[in-house]
Amino acid sequence: MNRRGFSFAALWEVFWTACKLGLTSFGGPIAHIGYFRDEYVVRRQWLNERAFADLVALCQFLPGPASSQLGMAIGAGRAGIIGAIAAWIGFTLPSAILMIAFAYGADVILLGDAGWLQGLKLAAVAIVAQAVWSMSRTLAPDRLRGTLALGAAGMAILLPGMWGQLLPLLLCAGIGFVLLKPQEETAVNGKDQNAPRTTGRVAAVCMLVLFFLLLFLLPLLSRWTGSALLSFIDGFFRAGSLVFGGGHVVLPMLEDAFLGTGVNQLTNDQFMSGYGAVQAVPGPLFTFAAYIGAAIQDGRMRIVYAGIALAAIFLPSFLLLIGALPYWESLKKNRAAQAALKGVNAGIVGILLAALYDPIFVDTVKTSIQFVFVIVLFIFLQLWKRPPWQAVLLAAIAGLLFL
Repeated sequence: MNRRGFSFAALWEVFWTACKLGLTSFGGPIAHIGYFRDEYVVRRQWLNERAFADLVALCQFLPGPASSQLGMAIGAGRAGIIGAIAAWIGFTLPSAILMIAFAYGADVILLGDAGWLQGLKLAAVAIVAQAVWSMSRTLAPDRLRGTLALGAAGMAILLPGMWGQLLPLLLCAGIGFVLLKPQEETAVNGKDQNAPRTTGRVAAVCMLVLFFLLLFLLPLLSRWTGSALLSFIDGFFRAGSLVFGGGHVVLPMLEDAFLGTGVNQLTNDQFMSGYGAVQAVPGPLFTFAAYIGAAIQDGRMRIVYAGIALAAIFLPSFLLLIGALPYWESLKKNRAAQAALKGVNAGIVGILLAALYDPIFVDTVKTSIQFVFVIVLFIFLQLWKRPPWQAVLLAAIAGLLFL
């Protein structure tokens, strides 16, 4: 593909690949990284292991849904800024449609503790375990980086929440800066071939300025005008702007904005049933916003408000990512920054390992049979090299039969 031109074929490829991931990526944002790695790094080879880990690190540092931002960044690498939008639409659309449908039929759809759902959760455990195993061999191959990875895992487990992710990565960056040698991988004309295309720095600054303007002006405008629509948009934009740590962390912010009585408010039963439903669908947990938008309104406006909610909660992630990418690429060219980034990449392995333990393993694997089944799925993925969607299908069937 010509990296300077526009290709509808590349744009469609980005959208369709992301859409397939949106249909099959169960298990939350950490599990999504495993699915993304298998699809984009192993199967399609759109970027290498180092470039993938670099983008994971960037998305961990930014607020918002890390897996969606990762997909946007990879889409930008194939088809520019429009590719980032296509990747977001493809990955988000399946889950959003399911959540809107649930809002229409919430009174009759009962998920409960369905066996197939438990099977899908076990598949996510195996997929994350494979991602941790494979990435550790590339990003933490020696004694020092292995120690950094395990230390980051321990710290992330002991410090839940945002600081349990940011502090280990900052410490790993500092240790890498002091003790590790810079990256020496091949680059072409001074630029990594796998680096996403970005806007110029002026455009990037405009994205960042727009982000901060919206963050501070939306609440002021909603109060001055008394507009229910502006208040609605502001609630989702703030949630997307200030959340670190994945989709589960967005719950208290949305609860504060939309649970209660009056305009733009849900009952507790409506709110919690929607949050339960989003755990059962593939794709990003932030599509809970589509359910809220559809559940708040009646009639034809349901679809409109669901779309507004989705755009508002994901817009901060897009603005921050596109605004940060040009500076991220420049920072990676600095030799000292490269050394620090090697430490961060080892820390990413540790963060994934911690998430594999808690909440993924702790909340999912309840019996010895389920643990054995996770081992079987891991062998299926790692040793037999089967694609994740086959593991998901096998897990769903097993869940219906005996889990």
